Amino acid sequence: MKKYIIFLFIVLDAGFITSCNDLLELQNDGRITMDEVFKTRAGVLGYLASCYNYLYYPGINRSSLTDDAQDADGIYGNSLSSYWYANGFSAAFFYSVDGQPWVSYYEGIRKCNVFLANMANVTTATVPSTEAELTSWVAQAHTLRAFYYLQLIKRYGAAPLITETYGITHDYSGDRRAPVSEVVAQILADCDAALSAPLFSDGFNYMRRSGERQTMTRAVVQAIRSEAVLYAASPLFDDGAYSWADVTRITGEALSGCLANGYELFHDTPAPEIAQNAYALYFITRSDEQQAYDRETICRGQTVTVWQSAGMPSTPGQVTAGPCPTQELVDCYEMQATGEPPITGYTDAAHLQPVVNTVSGYNPAKPYEGRDPRFYASIYYNGAPRQLGEAGLGRDDHFPLTFETSGNNVIVTLQDDGSYRIETIGGDPFLMTSALGSSLNAPSGGSVLVRMEYRAPGTVSDAEFFFARPWPEGGVETGAILTFPEAADWTPWELNITGWAEAFAWGAADHRLRFDVGPDGGAVIDVRNLEVVVQTYLTPLPPLETYVGATDGITATDRRTTRTGYYLRKYNNWKSGRDNDADGEVRLFRLAELYLNFAEAAYRSAGPDAVIDLGNGISMSARDAVNAVRARAGMPPFPAGMTGEAFEKKYRNERRVELAFEEHRYFDVRRWKILEQSERYVTGMRITQSSDDFDYERIGFERASGIEKYYFYPLELSEVNKMQEHTGVNWQNPGWN
Repeated sequence: MKKYIIFLFIVLDAGFITSCNDLLELQNDGRITMDEVFKTRAGVLGYLASCYNYLYYPGINRSSLTDDAQDADGIYGNSLSSYWYANGFSAAFFYSVDGQPWVSYYEGIRKCNVFLANMANVTTATVPSTEAELTSWVAQAHTLRAFYYLQLIKRYGAAPLITETYGITHDYSGDRRAPVSEVVAQILADCDAALSAPLFSDGFNYMRRSGERQTMTRAVVQAIRSEAVLYAASPLFDDGAYSWADVTRITGEALSGCLANGYELFHDTPAPEIAQNAYALYFITRSDEQQAYDRETICRGQTVTVWQSAGMPSTPGQVTAGPCPTQELVDCYEMQATGEPPITGYTDAAHLQPVVNTVSGYNPAKPYEGRDPRFYASIYYNGAPRQLGEAGLGRDDHFPLTFETSGNNVIVTLQDDGSYRIETIGGDPFLMTSALGSSLNAPSGGSVLVRMEYRAPGTVSDAEFFFARPWPEGGVETGAILTFPEAADWTPWELNITGWAEAFAWGAADHRLRFDVGPDGGAVIDVRNLEVVVQTYLTPLPPLETYVGATDGITATDRRTTRTGYYLRKYNNWKSGRDNDADGEVRLFRLAELYLNFAEAAYRSAGPDAVIDLGNGISMSARDAVNAVRARAGMPPFPAGMTGEAFEKKYRNERRVELAFEEHRYFDVRRWKILEQSERYVTGMRITQSSDDFDYERIGFERASGIEKYYFYPLELSEVNKMQEHTGVNWQNPGWN
């Protein structure tokens, strides 16, 4: 009897692995046998694509479930944050920012198991491919399985280890939840299997090639290894299976492997009107597929719309203030001049009485001056500039066009300098431009311009531009009859087509222009640098005001205003809004995390200052690794000679600041087993204006979620009941019964 499988493919990204339009040639009833799937190239790639369907990408909302943020939606009784803060969840009723992914991750694992089992019988003789491609496909499946198991242990702890396909006769009574150390051993084994793939140029590499934006790479494998083993040795999971020396070796290999293969921290210094510093620019820059510009990102994440879902009421189109940064997070940003924390702790459990570090240079009357540059990149505070640079152009986007080299009654010559010579030879001479390539997304109130440079031996009269798409039959005219005066030298020329483009809905990615070069023959004109330009001009924006009574001021009753006196700035391009979403993305893995993972392992195994050989000709200490991250931020280095205890405190603060709103804090406080201290109380800053000055008052939010059961997600009751029936063991996590 044949077994059949029905495929539902979600293509993750255009160009992923290969063109996915023809992945499977299905039978008329939509089904093919598994044997048939793995006998064609399209079938193999199609099934591999389905293994990718369970990837998880981080976002900003998990921060509201930590002491980094208090969510504005907490005022609503049916919101995630309100249930979380009140300990309103039970095993029968639970969800998080990613739902309850136990089942979906195991579906992904099952897909990887099926793929790997069937690939054992696939060769270059049975499926048209190269040896490099075969080993790369297998390596990707091993990487995905390792990734899914990593996400499981982070959320659920112990998990069943399933590395083979279960048949219909499988005896579930022997199944068990394997300890985290055993799961990590399997993760590392999968990573080793992936890294064993030969380094062919067209195989499994560190860097992605064109069309591989979403594909697993050797660098992703290294990031998984680094994170998995770090978690295994952390207090929540540590059972003695992994020493800190083991973790140091593996995290060091992961870091040096990436550094030796082209990865580096993002250091590009932005223009002052773009971003405040390199750190700010990195998080409003979307990762490029082939990593030509951004070599810090190991695996990209999802773009976020901070301006809308975590923005300020004064931004048109904003829906909610979302995760509002807490005062605890603000207190973590050190003073730039001294590298000292402004606040060293609190004298009360509710964090309303801070201990000011008098040697840091911090002034409580001017609390936002002189802080770590990452503070200004990540947090909107009272008095923060919303507009960078001088008022003027808010958007100045250029869309270059070329000419086709044939047309109607024209001779078109592409010259050595890249310009076009256009000669008319009869009536109604015209030629077409290339398509735009991407949509203009021209906002209301902005300008759409056609620009080029020209030179002509004689005047060219009665010329015209037409909108050739979306209109058929030659398009519609702009209405402007154009004259190009005689010009021996290159002469700038511009036409404002704003009103016409809006009226005729012109400006999509496949739209073109048609250039009519006068009414008849005999005209000659040279053209270069043809482009469409979209511009908007800024009205000068006042600094942000979050004090009581201000437009963006703190309240306790409106989801569109801050709960804490702060708004999120990380990922938010200050030019973003309803007509121009230019916000950045939350990375899944990036190089800075690998530096920090190594630092955490190295200070525990060898102390802060011991220089360790990482391999690939690279050596560094824990302090060196942290200082590399701080140097990019413009912060003073950690001093030499710190005790392990002092280093740990400062390191944990550094990790919190560098990785803020990237979901790490949620898992860090759990693996360090400090949830009860971090989650119980958070605070904000209530600011009132008095004459020409401000008064600052810390306000508190008490939560009921800083308890043991929130260390892990609960398993769905249907899964618990099913496995208790099979095994006689209650699989539920502590506190969720």
